[in-house]
Amino acid sequence: MASTVTYGQLLRTPGAWTFLLPGFAARQPFAMLTISIVLLVQHTTGSYGTAGAVAAATGVSMALCAPYGGRLTDRHGQRAVLVPGVVLHALSGLALTALALTGAPLWTLFAAAVLTGATTPQVGPMVRARWAAKLQDSPLMPTAAAFESVTDELTFVFGPLFATALCTAVDPAAGLVTEAALTLLGGLLFAAQRSTEPPVAVNPVGGPHARVERVSALAVPGVRVLIVAFLGIGAVFGGMQVSLAAFSEYTGSPGLNGVLYGIFAAGNMLSGVVCGAVAWRMAPQRRLVAGYAALAVTASGLWTAQSALTLAGLGLLVGMCVAPALITGYTLVDGLVPAGARTEAFTWLTGAVALGQAAAVTVAGQLEDRLWDGAGFLVPMGGTLLALVTLVTLRSRLTPAARTHPANPTPARVVGHRVPVTVD
Repeated sequence: MASTVTYGQLLRTPGAWTFLLPGFAARQPFAMLTISIVLLVQHTTGSYGTAGAVAAATGVSMALCAPYGGRLTDRHGQRAVLVPGVVLHALSGLALTALALTGAPLWTLFAAAVLTGATTPQVGPMVRARWAAKLQDSPLMPTAAAFESVTDELTFVFGPLFATALCTAVDPAAGLVTEAALTLLGGLLFAAQRSTEPPVAVNPVGGPHARVERVSALAVPGVRVLIVAFLGIGAVFGGMQVSLAAFSEYTGSPGLNGVLYGIFAAGNMLSGVVCGAVAWRMAPQRRLVAGYAALAVTASGLWTAQSALTLAGLGLLVGMCVAPALITGYTLVDGLVPAGARTEAFTWLTGAVALGQAAAVTVAGQLEDRLWDGAGFLVPMGGTLLALVTLVTLRSRLTPAARTHPANPTPARVVGHRVPVTVD
């Protein structure tokens, strides 16, 4: 199937552009956050280990809080969660910047980093939830998942480049300050698009305020397996961010960092475009295992690179293997998770990437400080190999179970901006 036809059909979905454009603006800062913190804290402390640990605190708190934010979003709507979240995130990011520049005690940096991560808006999962609400069981859902992966990677092409340029050419604090401003502006614009916001499920018997029994996305075995897989992908992102920055510094070309990471993200983006344009005959469970095996193999070669050219080539290959795994994982959510818990499921996966990235940033920073130059590249190898073993062992849990329905289900109808659901 030609990509122009497939993506053209997707983008002609009524109302799609009303959330795509502000959604792109709102998620752009997400790709700037970790690298901005690393470059700022490394500048003020002189240690990649400390910088990685502070950035990791942001990632861990983001990973732990994102699923609960997703659950609140499923229950109360995107706008109710997003508006206060972006305001708090902007304020905490500015506080972290001020503390770092004034030489505040290290514990205060960690405290601000935790709050910054906890309030990071999960715009990507919200956009995916809007696609799911728009397309329902349409065959365009895999294409939408691919499109979102490409959009994510487009932000990871420009985000690190933009943040690195700001931190190296303007001021070490410019990256984080810009991230806070863009998050606030983009988040508010996205929240204002009420017409495409997914409806909130309510109990049709008790009315809009009645208590509704819901199942957490984490209760689905397949989601737990996907979380492990996405932890490994996070290990790739985090390990490469720190290790590429360290590589660029010891080669005497700090500006090279953004270029190398941009090449990695460009490979991810290009393979995502192709992946979404293919009418796959292989089952998604098998595609995920095969794609992840390729990712583990390519990531295992990063630590051997001795030149920028070799590292760029290997980074391109790794990036090309990340997108198929991400796209297939997000596509599997549609069959594994009930509609009322999909935002939560998407945030669990996004949080898993953030948690894997946080752990990788910490470990890679320590390896770069304590061992040889380039030792941080061992982290993507270890993370993907462990996740691959888990995927192969538990791949049967990725097969969607037949969904049961009550004998006399209540018809779904829209109550205002709410969709009633049946309580067993």
